[in-house]
Amino acid sequence: MFSKKKQPIIKSLLAKGAHIEGDIRFSDGLRIDGEISGDIRANLESSSILVISETGSINGELHAEHIIINGTVNGPIFASKLLELQPKAKVVGDVSYRSLELHQGALVTGQLIPQTDIKDKIEAKKPTLQITSKDKEEAKKP
Repeated sequence: MFSKKKQPIIKSLLAKGAHIEGDIRFSDGLRIDGEISGDIRANLESSSILVISETGSINGELHAEHIIINGTVNGPIFASKLLELQPKAKVVGDVSYRSLELHQGALVTGQLIPQTDIKDKIEAKKPTLQITSKDKEEAKKP
């Protein structure tokens, strides 16, 4: 009846008490209840969901389509579709997102950057060329 896209299923879990040092790549869904020191990146060729539970702790970058955080993240976050910051979320780092759901109690120490603003900032940094009348006169000289 409603054309809501189905979420990918969570196929991987890092359990509470586990600690990984190093980068992680995943596809579909990943839930983290433990600790990770390293970057976490979803496969860009398929839809993805990353869940950080209230016992989860990350020191590194997060990259995924849909990210749900209720734990601690120290590092930048890049959610290409939706970022959900639940009541116990604590984020230290800049957050880039297309859509944001921010619950009361969530804490972000960093900039909230909507993805449309990123494109605007890139465009603003490009220098503009202006031709003055003096330039036009010099161009006409043989």
